[in-house]
Amino acid sequence: MKLKPIGDKIIVERIEPENKTRGGIVLPDNAKEKPKEGKIIAIGEGKLMDNGSRVAPSVKVGEKVIFTSFAGSEVKIDNKEFLIMNEEDILAVIE
Repeated sequence: MKLKPIGDKIIVERIEPENKTRGGIVLPDNAKEKPKEGKIIAIGEGKLMDNGSRVAPSVKVGEKVIFTSFAGSEVKIDNKEFLIMNEEDILAVIE
């Protein structure tokens, strides 16, 4: 199944953090918080303005991003979890 975002929506796949701390301690799943980093999988055509024109998204497919803690809606497709969020939920692009 393929997802195609509409408007200014963006589909992001979370990047899972390491299971160990820098000191080598293995963290159990319940001690980890959900990651706020992800890779952009798909982008909609952009935000629709009042005059009917569209503003193109400022991010691109494949970029790694940092997003807000409660960004988007989680969906599960083919046993993979994705987030569908607005472009405003993205805080920064990781270069």
